[in-house]
Amino acid sequence: MARTLFLEKLNLLRQDILTMATKVEENIGKALAALRTCNIELANEVRENDSEVDAMQLKIEDDAAMVIATQQPVARDLREMVTIFKLTGNIERVGDHAAHLARAAKKLTKAGKSPFRAQMHLERMAETGLIMLRSAISAYMAQDAQAARNTAAMDIQIDVEHKALSDDIKKAIKKNPSLVKGGLQILRTSNQLERLGDHVTNMCEAIIYMVEGKHEALND
Repeated sequence: MARTLFLEKLNLLRQDILTMATKVEENIGKALAALRTCNIELANEVRENDSEVDAMQLKIEDDAAMVIATQQPVARDLREMVTIFKLTGNIERVGDHAAHLARAAKKLTKAGKSPFRAQMHLERMAETGLIMLRSAISAYMAQDAQAARNTAAMDIQIDVEHKALSDDIKKAIKKNPSLVKGGLQILRTSNQLERLGDHVTNMCEAIIYMVEGKHEALND
């Protein structure tokens, strides 16, 4: 009976994590669309939705703490409870990076055409981050450590785009120092998207710990 109750509560937590991640996926998609189409309304939606993601994190973590206190899970079950806190924290941070991309989309729209060829790189980084988040949650729901490893391996694609954009900005600024302010603004956005990939990688490490009971550093 106690085991059945624990599994019911755990399943509810899993579904809540899926809902939270889906909301963040939607926000990344909207921020990406805002960047592509110069849609300021979409960018504003992402910023408004970010507080909803924060509330989801708090609820899940409160519920998880209650399950630990009342059900006293051990071994594999306890590892999953610990992993839930790691997942929600990193999903929330991914949501923050989506909000930053939305703010950047608004600023780039106001600034007009960028001299840095930035949009292509930013779009590719956001697209990869979106796929990574979706894949990481799928790996969690399936309890699949290898799928988590495969997801983390995609982070190299974000790193490649980040480096290419950074190099483009440095070259442009060297030729025209007046571009420093705009270049730094875009570089901050690129840094945010690079960190997005790192947070999903953290999620993948937590999933491996949950499934296999070992700490594995990915993409060092």
